[in-house]
Amino acid sequence: MSDGALTVIDGTHLRAVEPQRFDANGAVTGAEVLELADAAVSSKLFGLSLPESLKSNALKRIKTDAVTFSNGSFNGDDASSKFLEYVNAIADELSDGPIAVAVLDGKIVRDCLEDEDDFAMLAENLFTELDGEDRGKVGKSEIRRALDLMGIDMGIPPISEFPGLNDILKKHGTLGAEMLGQAQFAELLQHVLQDLANELAANHIVFIRNIRIINGSKLRKLLADEIQLESVIHEIFKGNDGSDRKSFTERVKLFLGKFLDLPSSDANESVSLFYDLLSSEVDDGENADELEIDEFGALVKDSFAKSAAVLDAEPIIHNSHT
Repeated sequence: MSDGALTVIDGTHLRAVEPQRFDANGAVTGAEVLELADAAVSSKLFGLSLPESLKSNALKRIKTDAVTFSNGSFNGDDASSKFLEYVNAIADELSDGPIAVAVLDGKIVRDCLEDEDDFAMLAENLFTELDGEDRGKVGKSEIRRALDLMGIDMGIPPISEFPGLNDILKKHGTLGAEMLGQAQFAELLQHVLQDLANELAANHIVFIRNIRIINGSKLRKLLADEIQLESVIHEIFKGNDGSDRKSFTERVKLFLGKFLDLPSSDANESVSLFYDLLSSEVDDGENADELEIDEFGALVKDSFAKSAAVLDAEPIIHNSHT
């Protein structure tokens, strides 16, 4: 899944990784297997190095840890098997907990520059925002603030991820105290963005964003855990005693909001969309209050399965800073 500068990594790309072939007659260390597997994973994920915590959790899935695995020794066939087992464990980890990455290659910036009307409107809006005192002029140094205002969603990398941005700003003299009118500001911004687009096209910037991706994996795990699921069904069923006047669908939404730790639908459009899709997919359970526990449970299971499918098709994207 990709949306402009945002790409969701859910392990799908890793399912196509081919097993590494090793010398059938030689011994292979676990450290070698891990190094080759990490390189294979990185090559499938835009050259991204995955967090150590994610790799550690993947190793736990195959009942080991980095030290134990690294110190191991395998023949060629076993090494190939371990290689694929580890890569699949990373894919499973990403499937359960997708990560969001920014892949900045200059395309968003170029598209903005190529549309004269869009760029003119952008430059005008930025100038107005920066000209807080309405003097009709802003300092050259405000170009950097303009890039901050554009942000990652408009293809601008943070300085921490792309120090080369400082060189571009210096090249165009944006550290000076000279004041610029709106037309001058737009011209300078255009030159800075053009150089930035060229740099990003030559050297893509890829980094993990602090964004939470909520898909259907947690609900699928709940559906597979009969004991926990039975407890949840009884908890929701309690409303049938008349103490809870909420409809069946409202009770399901309330449970999902807490279980998935969803942000408020008022503050997150994707949560609102999820609830709307859920209402159209899930049986509203008009007669749920009259059902026995077994029939009620079947209704709950069906609503959870459909909810998981909705989340897999349209994951909720939640900025952790909001």
